[in-house]
Amino acid sequence: MGFEELLEQVGGFGPFQLRNVALLALPRVLLPLHFLLPIFLAAVPAHRCALPGAPANFSHQDAWPEAYIPREPDGTLSSCLRFAYPQALPNTTLGEERQSRGELEDEPATVPCSQGWEYDHSEFSSTIATESQWDLVCEQKGLNRAASTFFFAGVLVGAVAFGYLSDRFGRRRLLLVAYVSTLVLGLASAASVSYVMFAITRTFTGSALAGFTIIVMPLELEWLDVEHRTVAGVLSSTFWTGGVMLLALVGYLIRDWRWLLLAVTLPCAPGILSLWWVPESARWLLTQGRVKEAHRYLLHCARLNGRPVCEDSLSQAVSKVAAEEQVVRRPSYLDLFRTPRLRHISLCCVVVWFGVNFSYYGLSLDVSGLGLNVYQTQLLFGAVELPFKLLVYLSVRYAGRRLTQAGTLLGTALALGTRLLVSSDMKSWSTILAVMGKGFSEAAFTTAYLFTSELYPTVLRQTGMGLTALVGRLGGSLAPLAALLDGVWLSLPKLAYGGIALLAAGTALLLPETRQAQLPETIQDVERKSVPTSLQEEEMPMKQVQN
Repeated sequence: MGFEELLEQVGGFGPFQLRNVALLALPRVLLPLHFLLPIFLAAVPAHRCALPGAPANFSHQDAWPEAYIPREPDGTLSSCLRFAYPQALPNTTLGEERQSRGELEDEPATVPCSQGWEYDHSEFSSTIATESQWDLVCEQKGLNRAASTFFFAGVLVGAVAFGYLSDRFGRRRLLLVAYVSTLVLGLASAASVSYVMFAITRTFTGSALAGFTIIVMPLELEWLDVEHRTVAGVLSSTFWTGGVMLLALVGYLIRDWRWLLLAVTLPCAPGILSLWWVPESARWLLTQGRVKEAHRYLLHCARLNGRPVCEDSLSQAVSKVAAEEQVVRRPSYLDLFRTPRLRHISLCCVVVWFGVNFSYYGLSLDVSGLGLNVYQTQLLFGAVELPFKLLVYLSVRYAGRRLTQAGTLLGTALALGTRLLVSSDMKSWSTILAVMGKGFSEAAFTTAYLFTSELYPTVLRQTGMGLTALVGRLGGSLAPLAALLDGVWLSLPKLAYGGIALLAAGTALLLPETRQAQLPETIQDVERKSVPTSLQEEEMPMKQVQN
């Protein structure tokens, strides 16, 4: 008797599971609020060197910046340089004496902004770039971009830690750690008194948020039967889309970076309270031999779903399943590569997740020229994901996970490749292809979470998700660096994003199909799927002995 049969007795889909999905919606909404927050948090408004005030009797007030700020080749005023001495203005004598003196002393024509900058606050009242004493512009603009790099480096490390620890100590307990850590570190980031403090706290915030990325989806799926895993998985992913669109609204209403960071962090407080009603994974409890706890959760599931079950018979069934599924040895990342089939799955998933992240963030950084402001663009990018979620739902149900994963990645690659063939004059077509590529890349992301959760056994599911999340975040971190390849050839970044997506699409076809398949509980369950059907039946009695 397996866990799927036990789940069928207590109800594999009902009020219990729906409540679980609803309670775990908050982490999915919070993720894009933090992951895409730099769009507003680190925005760099128009700026120029701070200038001395114009004399009260100066009649050309509008022309005052012309005396101090040089122009760029495109005709705009420089953002990072000023004249060493005020220049002469037409119909005035301002600057003539000091300009002549500067030329005689052979002093430089322009100098950096030594007295700070003046910022355009019409769109953002405050960002980390405009923060007093930080001024992350011009020579310091690298630090502004590095803030996002530090954050994703934290996500990368956190994925490894949470993946291993949640397989060892439980999903629910580590989800509590993620909530509390995100709340504390988010508040500390909002109260940062220096850039160093901000960078450190944001790095650790990324590590804490990694717990949401790899715990929520498996915790939902491990309580669901085969028939309803797809609809629940896609529904869960729509909460990410809701977060993307919500960020546009929150960013529009709150223009100060400290209050904005506070607004996206405080929802962790009710999230901590909601864990009182979130159940631990009964699948995981049984693999750890914690029969009484699993029995309590399963009994509660049956009652909430309106399934009449006898406590004694349920207890016997739970004990039987636990005896078959219990794993003595602690999980390890090396276990993902010890056996042939699991090693094959892990290597393929690594390539797929790298391609999904690399192309997704590459497209997100490259999409431009839509004729909208930052808030409208963010809202559009969120809205375009909704129809592609429906596409994923229909495709994984009828075409399967493997073909959907490969197809969405192929669609991403084709959108990127076709944009290379579109001339710069055809801006409307370039925009349409960019939006289509964004939709396909998000569909690939949605499928990857669902597909990967079903490939790994319960005893290593979080560990496997941790490994793939690690490599995925590495791809996301390298995507901005690939954009610098336009200095070699303008189309090279798009070629790199599309090429990696195409490679990932081909690799996805090598993975086993999981549509209508039971979730594997142990490593032996994964390996048996590669054995012919006639041999599977002979080896079934060996399961308890091998464990």
